[in-house]
Amino acid sequence: MGVGAGRAQTVSQHRRRRFDVRVVPHRRRSPLRLQDWRMRTKLATVLVIPSVAFLVLAGVQTQSLVGRATTLSDFAAQVGIGQEITQLVHRLQQERDRTAGKLFALRAAAGEEENAAVLTALQPYRDASDQAAQALRQAAEPLADADSSWRGNYSVASQAYQQVDYIRDVLATVVLGDETILGNYHRAIDALLTLLAHPSPGDDRSELSAAALRYVQFARAKELSSRLRAELYAAASAGEYDRGAATQLTDLRSRQFTALGTFRIAATNAQVARYDQLSQDPAFVEAARMEERALTQGSTAPRLLPAEQWWTASEVRHDLLRDFEAEVLAASAEQADTASSAQLRETLLVVGVIITVLLVALLISVLIGRSLARSIRLLRSRALRIAQIELPEALARLRSVSGGVPNIEVSPAVVRSLDEIGELAEAFVAVHRSAVGVAVEQATMRRNVNAMFVNLARRSQVLVERQLELLDDLEREESNPDQLENLFKLDHLAARMRRNDESLLVLAGTESTRRWNRPIGLNAVLLAASAEIEQYQRVRHEAVADLHVVGHAVGELVHLLAELLENATAFSRPDTIVQVMARPDGAGAVIEIADQGLGMSPTALAEANTVLAEPPAADVATVERMGLFVVSHLAARHGIEVRLHGGAGGLVARVRLPGALLAAAPPPSLDPPPSRRFLSAGRSGPDTPSSPGPAELPVAGRRPTTVPRQAHPVPVRAEDVLAPAAPVATGGGWWSREGPSSAVPTTGAGSPAPPVVPVTAGTNERGLPVRVPMAQLSTVTQPARPQQRQPARRDPDPEAVGGMLSRLYNGVRRAEAEQTAEIPVPPPGMWNEGGQQ
Repeated sequence: MGVGAGRAQTVSQHRRRRFDVRVVPHRRRSPLRLQDWRMRTKLATVLVIPSVAFLVLAGVQTQSLVGRATTLSDFAAQVGIGQEITQLVHRLQQERDRTAGKLFALRAAAGEEENAAVLTALQPYRDASDQAAQALRQAAEPLADADSSWRGNYSVASQAYQQVDYIRDVLATVVLGDETILGNYHRAIDALLTLLAHPSPGDDRSELSAAALRYVQFARAKELSSRLRAELYAAASAGEYDRGAATQLTDLRSRQFTALGTFRIAATNAQVARYDQLSQDPAFVEAARMEERALTQGSTAPRLLPAEQWWTASEVRHDLLRDFEAEVLAASAEQADTASSAQLRETLLVVGVIITVLLVALLISVLIGRSLARSIRLLRSRALRIAQIELPEALARLRSVSGGVPNIEVSPAVVRSLDEIGELAEAFVAVHRSAVGVAVEQATMRRNVNAMFVNLARRSQVLVERQLELLDDLEREESNPDQLENLFKLDHLAARMRRNDESLLVLAGTESTRRWNRPIGLNAVLLAASAEIEQYQRVRHEAVADLHVVGHAVGELVHLLAELLENATAFSRPDTIVQVMARPDGAGAVIEIADQGLGMSPTALAEANTVLAEPPAADVATVERMGLFVVSHLAARHGIEVRLHGGAGGLVARVRLPGALLAAAPPPSLDPPPSRRFLSAGRSGPDTPSSPGPAELPVAGRRPTTVPRQAHPVPVRAEDVLAPAAPVATGGGWWSREGPSSAVPTTGAGSPAPPVVPVTAGTNERGLPVRVPMAQLSTVTQPARPQQRQPARRDPDPEAVGGMLSRLYNGVRRAEAEQTAEIPVPPPGMWNEGGQQ
């Protein structure tokens, strides 16, 4: 049982090593079939597709928000640079208006000094314009990556200012018209005002568009007021108006009022109130009054104003308008910055919410997916463990355990959830429990069947033993050699029937009851195995090592070897022999049984070796191949390795005994000589004892030493080989039918034993001994001496006497049938008819 458990554990470890092997599908997996996808792939797909869709929508929304934030940021930056633009415009307006009044003086100058005086008067205005232009360039550097339209407008404004700078250089040397000089200033200021009006917050931000419109319209109104001032100052300096001046001044004034009206519409109430308050300033009112007085002259030319007085009054009003313009622009820039910051915060908030929602969704999806994947993985692992480890181990326990059926515990479900996967896990547990229940029922049924097998085998063994006892009695009393030979055959068939009963016990999983309490020689074990088969005469023991087998394994080892010898003799020609050899092999021993039979195909040989290596369960096929089944189970029970190999003309069965089954030789006192009923054939080789004994002396009914062969071999049983010749103090040998006997055999009460040397009258012409009538009777040859104590006589073995008589009658018949005058003498070491060497 320990060996079987070790083998089951080895198989279990092999299953555990194979536990990670992926279950092979019944067909090839296709990546294009959705049902062939792995569960992890399906879950990933289910999670990825909505996530990608959400990312696309969130990306579009984020892009829109980022675009708005970028637009508002550019808008705020462009509105912020409006301070530098309006400052440059204000400086150019001052320079232009002052230059318009000094052109007449510059043309009327008589020398270089007057020209230099005029240019010196204009130089502060030019320096102020250059400083404002430099400040604009520095402020525009961060906007180098702005949109192309703004960069285009800035480039136009820069070129226009460069043209103004060129006009300054040639103003004193080249005679240019007033329109040309002032036109360059007009184009530069218009380009700057166009750059100032470029910022756009988008169509959906009307409040920012209104904020930009306010300062742009006020800047245009201020520009028109500046040009009107330049025209009046130029006319006052020259002392006359040019042709068409009235129309031009009227047009400028009407455009100024239009721009102011647009500003009032777009401006807030506070800004309108602030402008109204500004227009009530005394300097502002004085300039407006002088302007009104100059332009209200009817259809005639406008009235000329005092040049310096007008310049002083208009300059103060122009500075007031510049301050108000800066306030409006600052309010618009602040509003743009606020809107840009709010949009940026909204964008960041939305992006943060999108990322947070995405991460939370992904986290929840991953958690749910991992939960599903983990449940499915646990369920799959549990199912594979049940299929590959637990259920086979439970079946192995039910097959290997002798006695009561063990209680097989079914593990609970590994998935405890209440969803469909948990229900599926419970279904697996139910299936496992049902399978174990069916296995337990089958094991119970098998135990019952085995119990019936054991009962029937025990009953059959009792009957066979009684039959053998009866045959022993009949053999002792039978004198007809033919009938005696038949009785011997029947005796051997009964011994084979007993082996079949023992095979039935092996089939039922029960150990044999044939045991010895002392080591038995391996030679005797092999002889006992040969005695268990029908064609024992064909077995030849070529070379057997002097080894001994432990007593508790002798019976089953004899059974195992007998099955192998039975197969070797049954599947080989009757005229061939079966060779048996035994040799030491390390701590153990190797027994080889070679026949010259039909052999086996490689496939059948591999199947047979598989059965020998892994004992199968008992079924109908087992009964058909009982020998292999019995050999495999007996070998597994004692850790014996049995392998079949193809030989030159048959098969070689190699039996490898472990060192645990071998023992030291017992003391001579515990190993008495074998029984006198031995095999009549199959003994040869160095293991055969050759020393003659007293039993070799001539006896009545025994052939002389010149007999070449015996007529009928005497069958022998395993117990005759393994049991002692005389029973010990505790009774007969194992399975012996002889009861306890006295140590001093007698033939009767006070009867002396016959002489040890039979009395003969020589031999006849055929070599047979000639009996002397009544020579063996002590009452005839010797007188009765009651006063003298007769020595005790030993009774001969009835089986030996019966065998001797049978062989005697057979020898007589053969001698009568043969006409040879000379019979060769058998070589030393052969067994004679008397069962002696």
